[in-house]
Amino acid sequence: MVVHMKPPTRVLVVEDDPDALRVLRHHLDSRPDYQATYCTGASQAVEHVGTSRWDVLVTDLHMPGMDGLQLAAVARQRDARLPVLLITAHATVEAAVRALKGAVTDFLSKPLQRTAVLEAIDAAAASRRDSGRRVLAVGAHPDDVEIGAGATLFQHARAGDHLTILTTSAGRRGGDAELRRAEAHEAAARLGATLVLGDLEDTAIPDRGPTIDLVEGVCSDVRPDTIYVHSAHDLHQDHRAVHAATLVAARGVQRVLCYQSPSATIEFRPTMFVPVDTGLDGKLDAIAAFQTQTSIRDYLDPDMLTSTARYWGRFARTPYAEPFEVVRESQGVDRVAV
Repeated sequence: MVVHMKPPTRVLVVEDDPDALRVLRHHLDSRPDYQATYCTGASQAVEHVGTSRWDVLVTDLHMPGMDGLQLAAVARQRDARLPVLLITAHATVEAAVRALKGAVTDFLSKPLQRTAVLEAIDAAAASRRDSGRRVLAVGAHPDDVEIGAGATLFQHARAGDHLTILTTSAGRRGGDAELRRAEAHEAAARLGATLVLGDLEDTAIPDRGPTIDLVEGVCSDVRPDTIYVHSAHDLHQDHRAVHAATLVAARGVQRVLCYQSPSATIEFRPTMFVPVDTGLDGKLDAIAAFQTQTSIRDYLDPDMLTSTARYWGRFARTPYAEPFEVVRESQGVDRVAV
């Protein structure tokens, strides 16, 4: 059985009018697929914009201090593809012109009707998903992908790219399978990824047959233009098998990059270094979801992960970086701009 789990739509709501905020809470909290955070002012919202990934920003236009357009500009500086819905009781021509110049996605007019609000949020979230690149990260066990490329993946999600994680087994040999499944779902949600969890046998994952079929099936659904996967230079047999199967299944994908795992050998020789100064905290947050492992695996210690990123940062001339071996990168395809 293969389990697909999509992350919730994360909505940041900013409204200084208590009555309007109460209405928005009522509308949004009725949707189990939404995860909404509510702010009563722009200054509070700026902190959230800088520390978390959002799918949609809903903000009032007229607020004391920083208004909605100014907040939208700040948010777009940090996430250029973030959809912004502007709430106003008076959608004047002047406000519309200013909004268009600031690349605001749409207006929400007061009084806030439930159907109009939810349809606008759904459309904005869909536009974000459709506008980005399609990224697939493949790992043998829960936490493999997060260790090897978690910061880069977090930056992909924040840039508006459609992110999918395929984990081919539940990691039964590493602990309770059900707990590890739950942790994998939580970690993927923290990264902003859709999780596909396979049921191949831990420590006996083949490099052909069912593994190729699993990766091919996900590739058919996702149609990725970028794949991250284990390196062939790895002591763990499952990691090598997933690498080999993915190269077969992803033969038509434009970009294939291999990440480092704790069991990688000295033969792991990266030629691409992605700066992850803005993604490292997201990686550490995702790793923290694997509570059954963090207490028993030294390589999941936050200091170890941070030190490793600091080491690789010297090759990118940046404080922190993640390293990748380039298997394929077609001409004309943009490099990893995350």
